[in-house]
Amino acid sequence: MKISELSRLTGVPVASIKYFRRQGLLPAGRATAATLAEYGEEHAERLRLIKALTTLGGLSIAATREVLGAVDQAHTTEGALGAISYALPVPVASQGPAGDEEETDADEAAAAEVAELLAALEWRAPGTSPHVKGLTTALKELRRLDAQYAPGELAAYARLAESVARLDLERASCLDEPVALAERAVIVFAICAPVFELLRRLAQEDQVRRRVTDDGAEPAC
Repeated sequence: MKISELSRLTGVPVASIKYFRRQGLLPAGRATAATLAEYGEEHAERLRLIKALTTLGGLSIAATREVLGAVDQAHTTEGALGAISYALPVPVASQGPAGDEEETDADEAAAAEVAELLAALEWRAPGTSPHVKGLTTALKELRRLDAQYAPGELAAYARLAESVARLDLERASCLDEPVALAERAVIVFAICAPVFELLRRLAQEDQVRRRVTDDGAEPAC
């Protein structure tokens, strides 16, 4: 197909296709003339993935190039999912001022709590994982606000997260093509996460309304 047809098929403007090609994100088409090239379905798949990474995932061009390189080398579900997981922005709580002794103690206490939790769960996550660092920051902020969770409470939440993670991998296990795996991973990490959070809030709303109703009072809203 011509570049104009590729544009219509994917919804990506011709100018953007040419830009992605110059940036090394999209392979060149098969030359048919001095200024013409032919593109195939593999180009359409790559463009859909680029759109998912940049639009849904919010990645920069440089980060997208890095992810695409990792995806191209990933030949398993775990490899593709891992490449996307490490590249997408990690949700982290806001951090307070750093540098003093009290802050260092808070960092160490939160890090120890995360390490203890991961050990109890027998989860395989290195200390260099951005998700370990993100959780450490989040727990430190909870401590700062005097709203920390007890280890047993955190473990209960973690087990629920583990069940969701298994479902994520089961949904992706039927896909063998790295590009398709990567596209599914972006959907899982960038889109499904807000959906799950909204489901949790709806469940909380339901529980609040049930408790208020059971107490004989009408819900406030």
